[in-house]
Amino acid sequence: MDSGIVTNWSRSAPRFPWVTLTLFLFCTGVKLLHSGLTPLAQNAMLELGGVLPSQLAQLFSRPLAGWADAQLLTLVSAIFIHASWLHLLGNMVYLWVFGMPLERRLGSLGMVLVFVLGGALSNLFVTMRLPDLTSPIVGASGAISAVVGAYLGLFPSRRIGMLLPLGLYLQFARVPALLVIGSWFTLQLVYTVLGPITGIVAWWTHMAGFALGLIFALLVRATAQIKLR
Repeated sequence: MDSGIVTNWSRSAPRFPWVTLTLFLFCTGVKLLHSGLTPLAQNAMLELGGVLPSQLAQLFSRPLAGWADAQLLTLVSAIFIHASWLHLLGNMVYLWVFGMPLERRLGSLGMVLVFVLGGALSNLFVTMRLPDLTSPIVGASGAISAVVGAYLGLFPSRRIGMLLPLGLYLQFARVPALLVIGSWFTLQLVYTVLGPITGIVAWWTHMAGFALGLIFALLVRATAQIKLR
């Protein structure tokens, strides 16, 4: 039995996770489109749809009235573009495992907020931290990290079914989510501090997304506690 806090969302019957499925299919479709382009067109897609911190930093250096620019849209569009199939696969596995139960708890709107807003703010965080970066930032890593963080905040005691290698065989086991996510978080933190300079962008994106998702989940739990009083 899940010991997470009961909210208005969780009292309703389990719903099909349409948002998670749609995000999964959309990211995959964008990657299929990207793969079908010529190398020159692929680079153009990354440049136009990805976040360019150096350009956004220049945008934010203007007065507030001058911030209305199409470049701000790249904070969201970059989430759905992946440069490699391996990058996409890793993100989609985490989206499928953690996104479905999260959407059932938060509902469609809550899932959209965690994924899109978490991913966009993660890209903004990296832009602020690395304003001189001239290469585009793409991928759903920040959004997925926000989903993982929100999952931990809402289901700290839940167990996740996993296939573990035991010698020549695979054994199914239910591992505490806290242990799985804690190991993932530790790995990201190590790479953030000690990773190569080429990997710093990805790791800071992971950290920012995770923190944002966790904060969102804690706010949901706090709101539910207040309503129950």
